[in-house]
Amino acid sequence: MPTPEINEFAAVPLRWVGPVKITGPEVCDEVLVPLATFEAPLWPSVQRGARVAARAGGIRAVVVDDRMTRSVLLEAPDAVTALRIADAVAARPAELQAVVAETSRYARLLGLHRQLVANLLYLRFEFQTGDAAGHNMVTAAADRLMDWLLREYPALRYVSISGNYCADKKATAVNGILGRGRNVITELTVPHKLCERYLKTTPARIVELNIKKNLLGTLLAGGVRSANAHFANMLLAFYLATGQDAANIVEGSQGFVHAEVRDGDLYFSATLPNLIVGTVGRGKELAWTRANLERLGCRADRAPGANARRLAVLCAATVLCGELSLLAAQTNPHELMQAHLKLERA
Repeated sequence: MPTPEINEFAAVPLRWVGPVKITGPEVCDEVLVPLATFEAPLWPSVQRGARVAARAGGIRAVVVDDRMTRSVLLEAPDAVTALRIADAVAARPAELQAVVAETSRYARLLGLHRQLVANLLYLRFEFQTGDAAGHNMVTAAADRLMDWLLREYPALRYVSISGNYCADKKATAVNGILGRGRNVITELTVPHKLCERYLKTTPARIVELNIKKNLLGTLLAGGVRSANAHFANMLLAFYLATGQDAANIVEGSQGFVHAEVRDGDLYFSATLPNLIVGTVGRGKELAWTRANLERLGCRADRAPGANARRLAVLCAATVLCGELSLLAAQTNPHELMQAHLKLERA
């Protein structure tokens, strides 16, 4: 089936905010970031967080992990056979890697996890995918691996190319535990005086709110590996502005805010384990998304994967800015609602 021609676009307001000052192994830079959103207060809120972060010396950021996954689902005649085959497959990593290499020069098999339910065999393959987010790349590799498995183990029967153990665009525990996407930790220390002057609050009040709202409130709601105020807001705006698959904010917003008072100052951190972002592939070939990625410095001549990791760091730092600003606002009665009334009802 031919790919439908793109001849119409949904217009979403976009503004550049910042600069966001970042230091770390992947990024040491001050960068304006694009946010496409209908929620007008998001721009000044992230801007305030970026301004405070810059005055505090910048955001420290590190990429902890980098992988994309696809799980396949196969059926054996019985559980004993399923287990025997699962053990046999795990003992043949070099052969699996050779199959993957046939599908892409960038795809590389990192690991394999399994789950058995009765006679059903779930195999979760993990790959490196260069600068691509990797959805199609890992699916192509998994598709070829399925053919190989069915040929090498005739007792197996095909069920699905995706067994939901991946887990793509769903709130699950497995992605945070085993990894899916770029895992980024951001942190900064905000002096007490900066908290009072620019955030209109204190480190102690932000720490208290993080515990009572983000941690206990999310626990009460039954959240899955998540403790934050609104990661999804910044993620969606950043994803739309840079040509990402916006549905991946589902797992992307599963992350954690950690805050402490240290010698009177505020230590503030945002951990985002599942950032599904890339700088090449579908959505990035459009003129305006390509221009945005170039302006972000994410289309440079670097080693495979480096541009995507840079983009993930910029995204995570943007999330921290918005999270810090909103939590500060929510320590003060009426501040959040007054901002929305002022910016959205004008």
